[in-house]
Order: sequence, then structure tokens, then C-alpha cells
Amino acid sequence: MTTVCIVGLGYVGLPLLVKISSKYEVIGFDQNSRRIEELKKGNDSTFEVSKTDLRSTRETVKYTDDISLAKDCSIFIITVPTPIDVNKEPDFLPLQKASKSVGKILKKDDIVIYESTVYPGATEEICVPILERESHLIFNKDFFCGYSPERVNPGDKNHPLESIVKVTSGSTPEVADLVDSFYKQFISAGTYKASSIKVAEAAKVIENTQRDVNIALINEFSIIFSKIGLNTSEVLEAAKTKWNFLDFKPGLVGGHCIGVDPYYLSFKAQTLGYMPNLILGARQINSNMGIYVANQTIKKLVSKNKSLQNCDVLILGATFKENCPDLRNSLIEDIYMELKSFGLNVFLSDPYINSNNQPPYLDKKNIVEYPLLLKKKFQSIIFAVAHEEFINSRQHICDDFLDQNGVIIDIKNIFNGEYWSL
Repeated sequence: MTTVCIVGLGYVGLPLLVKISSKYEVIGFDQNSRRIEELKKGNDSTFEVSKTDLRSTRETVKYTDDISLAKDCSIFIITVPTPIDVNKEPDFLPLQKASKSVGKILKKDDIVIYESTVYPGATEEICVPILERESHLIFNKDFFCGYSPERVNPGDKNHPLESIVKVTSGSTPEVADLVDSFYKQFISAGTYKASSIKVAEAAKVIENTQRDVNIALINEFSIIFSKIGLNTSEVLEAAKTKWNFLDFKPGLVGGHCIGVDPYYLSFKAQTLGYMPNLILGARQINSNMGIYVANQTIKKLVSKNKSLQNCDVLILGATFKENCPDLRNSLIEDIYMELKSFGLNVFLSDPYINSNNQPPYLDKKNIVEYPLLLKKKFQSIIFAVAHEEFINSRQHICDDFLDQNGVIIDIKNIFNGEYWSL
């Protein structure tokens, strides 16, 4: 029986492991020993997989931080992050390390499938040479590769892994068929077999780039309408009565996908001598939205004659999206730091942060545990992330913790236009 190794047990790898373990024996590898111990105990700090589902894998899954224990596997699926560096260029280090680890135990006829988002060509240009060097095997003769981009939407329980069509590809036509057949066993929505690894890579990277560009356009609309004195939500509701109006909403674009992937495509474009102005322009707009929100908060406070030096502000939410503990690339940091630069006392509360999952820019004294059990009034409360906890208790929060004539900033429009929002 084929044994499968999943390399990287985060938001992407763990749900995949659970699905595959229903039909195969699986080795779950992650270099983070704390993560391995957590999973062995049946806990998932990402909240992507339930305790019940984790318990169901006990007979078919082994978790380890020692890649040598996966030496008998014949299929390796690499699901590590692909971040950007300080220069906003692709950081392939996690992918390179994962490829090196797998390469050390790679055997003849093994298949290595990549799911990490990259630019077209990266799998064969960057990863394959590492596999060849470490294994002393020849690509497409001794071992083979596939690419099937992840499409997990963290925190989204309405669109689980099996309900999303899986794009597949392989380094030869025969391997493409094998990879496609493999995924078809777990994906009820079906698969789409791309003609090449490059096509599959390109399809993934433009998914998030397209979303980034569209959200940037709506964010720019929001800035313009704010200056005119219009409520953006009202304008969008009117506009989308036409069947072909794209229903995007303004917001803060963070996380490990939409705010990162466009830089992979733009990097590749620039190496080929083309400047992708629209993609980079959209990135600039979205990257600046946190500072824009902070500046709007300052203006609202000044308009109500609040002394900035004596203002206490509470930001509700730290993660990059609702009902999810992921802090990566969250623009809440920009709001927090910009308000601090004006001398305000800024506090933050989020039910998804704890001692093991805390924003590095925060001092402990600035963290307010949730639920809010304190006797304090704030001159401004910023509803930054639409966690269910905040939506369900929004009026209670305002009644109990907002100072008289205080400012409410409703980034996610959970008050339906009653207060300033994007």
C-alpha cells in the first residue's frame, strides 16, 4: 500500500492529511516540534481541523519532525509557506528546505507534488534541481513531480477542502494522470488537469492577484467616496443591481495569500523585462489601507475635540481575517503603530490571540483579554476584524466601553453604515 508524506502541517497540510488518511497511511512531517507534539495530543491551534477529525486519523497517521521516518513513502506532498522578504521579493527558503529534506530520502519512481503558491516555472527551476542534487537521481527518469495548488480558505467552514475543484498537473503526461487520479479520491468537487506544471502554477498565482486588484479598486472607490461624503456600502448596493457588476467589498488585505502572491508574479514579470504597473499599483493601495484607517480615526477624534494625548483607543481584532487565528501580514499592525505615532494610548483585544499566538508588536500591557472584563472607557473603538464574537456583542461593547461622544470606526461595516467604515 502506498504511503504518503505531507511536508508542512499548517492551514493547508493538515486538512489535506486528514482527507488522505481515509485511504492511505500518512506520515505528517513538520520541522516545528511544538506543532508535532500538539497534533499528537489531538489539538490544532489553527482551528482548521476538529478534535473529532484528528482522532479519526490515529490509526493511519504518524506525526514526526524527523524526515527519515518517511523514507518508505512513495508520494510526497509539500505544503510549506511561500512568503516574501523585506524587499517584497519571493522568499523560497521554506520551499528550498522542504525540497532538501525530501531529496535526502527520495527513491526511484517516487513522486513529489508541490502545493505551495509560486510563479510559473518555479517548481522546475528552483525545487527540482535541489531534489536532483540531494537524491542523486534524475528528474523525469528516476523520480517525478506534480503541482496541485492549494485552495484552502482559512477559517471558512462553508468551503472545505473537498468542496473546491482541485487543479492538478504532472511533469509527464503519465504522471499528470496519476496525480489527477490520486486527488480525485478525496475531492468530491472534482479535479481539473492542467496541461503542464507551469499552467497550474500560473492559474493559482493569478487567482489571488485578481482578487487583490479588484479589492484595490473598491478600496480606491471607498477613499474617493469618503471625500465626497458618500457611504461606500450604499453605492455598492446600488451598483450591484446590474448582473455583471463584480461584488467586491473594501477592506484590509493581509494574510499569506492575497497580500503576498502578487509579488511572486510581479517578480517573475520584471525578470522578463516587463513592469506590471497595475498589479504593483493595486498592491500599493491595499498595503496603505491600514495607515489610511488610522488617519481617518485621528480626523474623527479631532473633529470631536478629543485631545490626542489623552485618547485611549481599543482595536478589536488582530488577525488578518475573521474567525481565524492567523496573524501573518495583518494590517492591524499598521493601524496600531500609526495611532501610537500620534501619541494615542492604543489597546487591542482579540479572542484568537494568546501567549503562544501574540502579535510581536504588542506590549503585554496593551493587550485586553476577551471577553472585555474591565472598568474602562475608550475615546475610540475600532471594529477591525469581523469575528463572530464582536458581531454578536457589538452593541454591548459600545454601551459599556465607549466614552461619551466617542468615535466608532467600523472597518467591516458590521453596523450597516451607522458609523464610518471603508
